[in-house]
Amino acid sequence: MKRFIYPLHGLLILLKKDANFILHIIAAVLVCSAGWYFSLTKIEWLFIIVAVFSVLFMEVINTSLEYVVDLVTSDYHELAKHAKDTASFAVVLASIMSAVIGFVIFLPYIMK
Repeated sequence: MKRFIYPLHGLLILLKKDANFILHIIAAVLVCSAGWYFSLTKIEWLFIIVAVFSVLFMEVINTSLEYVVDLVTSDYHELAKHAKDTASFAVVLASIMSAVIGFVIFLPYIMK
């Protein structure tokens, strides 16, 4: 049980620090609700699951990197800015990928 305390603590820290993570969770719930409504196939569910968790993973990694950069320096440093900016771009890429997957899967259901 001790092994689960640290990840749960990490989740609580993430929820307090990053409002975007909460928005991603809400979006995931909405997407899953739409998936149940449209009775997605198993393959479609697999793509949705990968898309949702890809965004969540990237958001967690981005927040972790921000903490590490802030730990190393509190002064403005161009390389610190680059590290934070590129990590946040990873979240954007995962979000774009997820949106494309969502459109490919849900658009035919919506058009019916």
